Amino acid sequence: MKEHKNKRVYDLEERTALFGKNIIDFVKTLPINPINSELIRQIVKSGTSIGANYMEADAAESKKDFRHKIAICKKEAKETKHWLRMIAKANQERKDKCKELWSEAQELTLIFSSIISPKKNK
Repeated sequence: MKEHKNKRVYDLEERTALFGKNIIDFVKTLPINPINSELIRQIVKSGTSIGANYMEADAAESKKDFRHKIAICKKEAKETKHWLRMIAKANQERKDKCKELWSEAQELTLIFSSIISPKKNK
């Protein structure tokens, strides 16, 4: 769980928005070259769409629609992890920041997985 001004963020709407903002701030630090330009385009799309899809899930019209939107959140979080790996490869000096963002993307992936996984008998 990330901390925001010494307060843990449990609200997924806020957490996914902060993640998207962190992705945007991070890519602004990368040098612009042919490789990074494409990687930046891809990660901004996947990293910011997690929050947008969560907002859609929150306004879902049915349980089926909710599960579908959460599954998209999970898919986008997993895709973001892939782009972070590629950015780390192309920008060795930014590897630590990529690991930090990758960890948050992994946590989001696990959260969304637990939301859509079938509940076992309690």
